[in-house]
Amino acid sequence: MSSQNGTYSNMKTVFTTGEAAKICKVSQQTIIRCFDSGQLKGFRVPGSRFRRIPREALYRFMKENSIPTDALESGKRRILIVDDDQAVVDLISDVLANDARFETKVVNNGFGAGMLAKEYHPDLIILDVMLPDINGQAVCELIRKDPTMSDIKIICISGMVEEDKIDELRTSGADDFLHKPLDIDELIRRVCRLLDIETGPTG
Repeated sequence: MSSQNGTYSNMKTVFTTGEAAKICKVSQQTIIRCFDSGQLKGFRVPGSRFRRIPREALYRFMKENSIPTDALESGKRRILIVDDDQAVVDLISDVLANDARFETKVVNNGFGAGMLAKEYHPDLIILDVMLPDINGQAVCELIRKDPTMSDIKIICISGMVEEDKIDELRTSGADDFLHKPLDIDELIRRVCRLLDIETGPTG
């Protein structure tokens, strides 16, 4: 059921300005400005101020502005999994791999996470706090310091973190936190919520 739902959302034919901004990796204001100036074709919902952008128009706009169109073509959201526990990585990877809405990359240390976040530019990072080199909090700070990565969502996971440490992680830039052992359904729900996508038939 969820994969059908995923396929359906991949094949969206009309986008909001917020969705178009995420796909193009620009701010929503940029999309609105291009829409209002006529650079980006679309239409307004009758009787409202809402702007809507057809897939073909968005594709053309991306081509004209040399924006990579792979996010639009695959419709998949990129997830970077950062954990040195292979069992956890396998669990998360398997579930996401079976969901047509996501593609994943995996790295097992904080240094690699920072490098790959810049290169791969995931939509969301699932980040273990206790890494063998630099900890998850430092990775959060590293990513938040770089304005080109400000739109990346971060979910931190850990088996041994006190409440005050969770607050520190949020201050460092984590969008959400989950305790290990992971409730994988809850993780997917949180991922969907942060990425503004339907959680499936139950959501």
